[in-house]
Amino acid sequence: MDAGVGTESSELVRLAQAGDRAALDELVGTCLPLIYNVVGRALNGDSEVDDLVQDTMVGIIRGLPALREPGRFRSWAVTIAYRRLQEHYRRRYRSRPRASAAPDPDFSDIADPQADFAERTVTELALNDQRRELTRAARWLEPGDRQLFSLWWQEAAGELSRPEVATALETTPQQAAVRLQRMRERLDGSRAVMRALSAQPRCPELDKLVKGWNGQVDSRWRKRLSRHTRDCPQCRRHGQDLVRPEVLLQGVALVAVPAALVAKVGGILSTGAEVSSLGPVSAVLHSFTGKAAIVGTAAAVTLGGVTYPLWSSSPESPPPTRSAAPAPSPQPSSIVVTPTPDAVSTSVAPSPKPTKRKPPVYAGVAAADYYVAPNGSDDGNGTLDEPFATLGKAVSEVQAGQTIALRGGTYRPSEPVGIEVSGAEGRRITLSGYRNERPVIDFAAIPADKWGITQTGSFWTVRSLELRNAPTHAYVCDSCQQNDFRRLVSRDNGSSGLMLRGENTSGNRILDSDFLNNGSGLGIMFGSGEGNLIRGVRAAGNQADGVDLGGFADPVTVRGSWSYRNGNGFTFGGGGTTLAVAHVLTDNAAWENSGIGFNEEGNTGPAALTGNVAFGNDVTGFYLPTAAARLSDNVAAGNQDDAALSPTAEETENLWDADPSIFVEVDPSTAEGARSKDGGLPTTRFLQLRSPS
Repeated sequence: MDAGVGTESSELVRLAQAGDRAALDELVGTCLPLIYNVVGRALNGDSEVDDLVQDTMVGIIRGLPALREPGRFRSWAVTIAYRRLQEHYRRRYRSRPRASAAPDPDFSDIADPQADFAERTVTELALNDQRRELTRAARWLEPGDRQLFSLWWQEAAGELSRPEVATALETTPQQAAVRLQRMRERLDGSRAVMRALSAQPRCPELDKLVKGWNGQVDSRWRKRLSRHTRDCPQCRRHGQDLVRPEVLLQGVALVAVPAALVAKVGGILSTGAEVSSLGPVSAVLHSFTGKAAIVGTAAAVTLGGVTYPLWSSSPESPPPTRSAAPAPSPQPSSIVVTPTPDAVSTSVAPSPKPTKRKPPVYAGVAAADYYVAPNGSDDGNGTLDEPFATLGKAVSEVQAGQTIALRGGTYRPSEPVGIEVSGAEGRRITLSGYRNERPVIDFAAIPADKWGITQTGSFWTVRSLELRNAPTHAYVCDSCQQNDFRRLVSRDNGSSGLMLRGENTSGNRILDSDFLNNGSGLGIMFGSGEGNLIRGVRAAGNQADGVDLGGFADPVTVRGSWSYRNGNGFTFGGGGTTLAVAHVLTDNAAWENSGIGFNEEGNTGPAALTGNVAFGNDVTGFYLPTAAARLSDNVAAGNQDDAALSPTAEETENLWDADPSIFVEVDPSTAEGARSKDGGLPTTRFLQLRSPS
């Protein structure tokens, strides 16, 4: 049974499960403030706080009938909130476009906690000053650490026990203690940095360092500023008299839930629209109301007569206003909504030397055998003037050597698409966007257990499409051969953006494509076959792995691709099986992943890694503890641990634990921007070595 959850609370859960209106009312009323504090402090001013709390509460109500251990209600509820937070950061925060450069920051309004200690006679005033410092320093933490800080705050306030925190983290209390301790150390490092930045006079070396800072607190600057403060004799003193955070947190009251959110949750639950299939609980949903005691403002807390803001999107800026929708990032610049007509010369002046007009270059095909358009009809003949309405209809008509063109706009199929027909060598089938138009296939309406597109056909070229919102996999090619996937964008899908799998999966190429904010990005998995190539791919913001070769029995070549802000960057392991495969990874980059940059995942084979870079990953840059790998000309810099290699690994001219100054540029914004007109990766100096040697 959860600590702090007694027989009375367990009985309350049982009554709510049985359909007792008053019990559900009371249960939700006591749970909402806890969830709001966990989510609110972790999101740190994100405009989606209310929406995520609302989504979490609906999830709790929906799942309540299936909760088998009523005594574990609070642990279970906090775990749901924590998972929602993880999903939020992986899908939104990590792919958010970086802000443009800003002037040097002004730290004049950051209180110097040492400036007037000697003049103070009331200890509580000093504590209040450090509490304000603590809440500001928490904003400097990485998203994962802010989630830990949020749970820890509830523990310090007596709202959660350590076992409940461990349950939310899906780990043991002992392992939770280790994770919290590491977070505390980074929090104290941030507190010391803030003191050093606000010191008068400021350390000259620190002053030089921040001259190149645009004021955006990212993982690179967190590490750079913390490293300086830790190693500099002048700045080190700023971390020597910090009051323990537990003492400071005990003086900060829990934040009340805004009245608007209470009304919003109540309104949704009263309609039963989101929870109509709950069984016994559904009988009381229509009457949910909030408790008056939990209504208030969530913007600040008052300590010692001083009001302190709690949440902000940056260390010194107010919470952002809500926008209509998150901005997509990155977005290929070569695909636009409207077609580009052929150029027509209107000049009548004579020319002594006629010039030959270059044919227009399109992202997609210039002409096709069959056309599909959002406003078409499957009763049409599939021509440009009478296009089909669905991809499925065009696939049922196409034959080897023919082309299907999708006109610009959004397609919303209600059923998945199957592709069984094959082309042949020299007579490929092409599925493409039309010219420079941008077709988007939105799979949100297909059944929840179905894949968006399932293909078994071979000798296809699929290009210039966007796939999104599939409940599971967006596109699966099963035992396919000789297919090209080029200039695709696959985003916001529940499982993979694109997966190739099955026996005899051979000769396929995935080129110049982006896989963004999916459950996992791109996979060639659980099968076998030679000659598969991944090149010019970007995988970003995916919940699990960016590029995953798990369980594939034959070597895959991955070249010139980038994987960033995923769970792991490149994983080439066994996928739960014992394999020894010599995958080839050349000239790739993995940065700012929450786990590992290059991960063997139990693959003991002689993988060849050449010219790859791992930068700023939260765990390990190159993790190959069992692989008989061959590594040459690889670079690791700014990772928590740069390399963990097997004793049987062969190393040649690698650079581990490098200083980031070896790179020309460490700001990834140009690498994460729009692709070139030909679909290639953008030109960038990010992670380019200053000297080839």
